[in-house]
Parts: sequence; C-alpha cells; structure tokens
Amino acid sequence: MAETLRGILDAAARGVFPPPDGRTTVVPQPSRRDAGVVAFTAHSVVFTDEDPRWVRETLRRTDCDPLAATMNARFLATLMERTGRGAETVDALLVGAPLPGEPSLALQEIGEPDHPRVGYARRRRDDVRAWAADGGVLVLGRGVAGRLEVSVEVDEGVRQRGLGRRLAGAARQLAAEPVWAQISPGNARSVRAFQAAGYLPVGAEALLLAR
Repeated sequence: MAETLRGILDAAARGVFPPPDGRTTVVPQPSRRDAGVVAFTAHSVVFTDEDPRWVRETLRRTDCDPLAATMNARFLATLMERTGRGAETVDALLVGAPLPGEPSLALQEIGEPDHPRVGYARRRRDDVRAWAADGGVLVLGRGVAGRLEVSVEVDEGVRQRGLGRRLAGAARQLAAEPVWAQISPGNARSVRAFQAAGYLPVGAEALLLAR
C-alpha cells in the first residue's frame, strides 16, 4: 500500500518516525487545500500533487546541505512558484497524546466565535470548535490530512502566569486522539508552554497556502 501523509503522521504521533536515511518521501496532497513539507530527523516528506521526479530534481539542484534542502528557502520558493501557493513561516511541529480527566480550567464553548484566533482557524481547518477561558481562547479543528490541531490565545494582561500551558493541556483532555500544534520557533514563549503541557517536538513543517 502506498504511503500517505496521514499514515506517516499517525506513526510519528506514536513515536515511529521515517528512517533517518537522508531521503525525501513524496506523497500526494491529502486535500486540495493542503500542500507542503514536513522535515523529520534526516528524512523529509513533501506532500504535493506535483511530479515526484520534478521535486527530487529540484532538491538535487538546491545549493545547500542535502539534509536541509527541503526546508531551504530557495526550494520552498521554487515550489511555491510552481504551485502558485504562498507560505507564512516554517513551524515547529509538536504533538501531544490525549489525556484522561477533565480540564482544570473553566471552559465555555463559543457558539458564534468572532475572536481573530477562531477566524484564522476557520480559514485553515475544518470542524472548528472553540472555548473561552478567563483570559484566553482554545481552538481545535481538523487541519493537515485531517489531523486534530490546536491553537491557543492568551490575553496580554494575563500572560506569563501559566494560562497558555493550561490551555494547551486542556486540549489534550478534550481530545480522544493525538493533538498537533504548529508553532513558529521564534515564538519561544508558546513553544515552552506547549512543551510544559507535555507536547513533544516531532519535526518542522512548511505549509503552502493556496492564494
């Protein structure tokens, strides 16, 4: 059976990663919306409907360490130009296993959300649900390859009090499956909050967005 992005991600969530052999696996896009690259340790996965031979030849011609080629700015720019897509950043990709019990936070599900974080999620994900806490918002939705993705927002006035960590942890208790987080590496505060909530880094991801 041919590999799929969802199968690779599900295995990574269990701690089973592609072999660190320096190679690149090219798989079809899981949907018209989602294309991009996931880089694991010494192995990358490019999910695109472009010809795999073109992808591999373009990587071969990218002037950099071959292990870094899929996340090299020149390769990503060439892939965006060929597909007519854009991108925002290269994210750290983290995953947290589901947890038993109820969230320690008082959460109120938002029926008609107008929070910017929720609107952003609805443009990128399906089946979005959102909860408000005192000073923050938690959002869950189906993103890349149907995986369950989380994002949180903490109000400026209550930051650095552990709310982000508690919201990230609450997402694991609301879920019955692994929860994925995409975080810009420069957002160190958020990275630390998710790691403190038990999320583990599995790789890097460049998501190419349809214009």
